[in-house]
Amino acid sequence: MSKGKLLTGVLVGAAAGAVLGILMAPDKGSETRKKIAKKSNDVSGSVKDGFEKLGDTVSEKYRNIKDDAKEMI
Repeated sequence: MSKGKLLTGVLVGAAAGAVLGILMAPDKGSETRKKIAKKSNDVSGSVKDGFEKLGDTVSEKYRNIKDDAKEMI
C-alpha cells in the first residue's frame, strides 16, 4: 500500500471515529455542534499537514528522478 493511501485511510478513520464519538456523547445539541466544529477544524488541519508532507515527498522524489535523468544524459 502506498504512503498516500495509508495516510488518507488513517486520517479518514480518525475523523470518522471522532465524529462518532461526539455524536454518541450525551451532550446538548448546541454543545455537540460546537464539538463537531472544533473537531472538524482539527481534522482539516491534520489533513492539510498530511497533504503538505505528501507533496514534499513527491517533490523530493521528482527532483531525485530529474537529477538521475540528467546524470544519465
